[in-house]
Amino acid sequence: MDFFERLGLPRRFSIDANELERAYLARSRVIHPDYHREGSDADRTASLELAADVNEAYKVLSEPHARAEYLLKLEGGPGASEQKQMPPAFLAEMLEARERIEEARVGCPDDASALAAEFDKRYDDLLAEVASLFDRLAHVPVGDAGRQAVLAQIRGLLNSAKYVRGLIRDLHAD
Repeated sequence: MDFFERLGLPRRFSIDANELERAYLARSRVIHPDYHREGSDADRTASLELAADVNEAYKVLSEPHARAEYLLKLEGGPGASEQKQMPPAFLAEMLEARERIEEARVGCPDDASALAAEFDKRYDDLLAEVASLFDRLAHVPVGDAGRQAVLAQIRGLLNSAKYVRGLIRDLHAD
């Protein structure tokens, strides 16, 4: 059973956060170990395992990048180790961004705040592109030659988003 099924949600990237929270809480209430204290050892063990599974599903699905990685894997897309390349223009942009981080560290804190906002927006924009591609993928039949191309595009965007997230982390590192 995949994480979407575990929480009773449709398998798609775009998930309403409130819907996810409601599904998680509803499943948690049903299987929570506190409700199975009077049961057999097997019932309590099963309850603990199910609760851990539901918690893991919620953790992955509640974070958009992790959800995209998980969904890409379910759809048979390439993993990060299988497709590492990023467009040269993006890499040049990131090299410039790293230089700007170094300048902001020795300069004004306002520069660092502006960079953080810029990187946050860039990250959000990349995930919005990922969402759009997953929506398009839903209309491409399994076995269609174009499906792998869309999956490869999603992988490239996720690689880029991970890189931008690293910039954000580095910007805030002391």
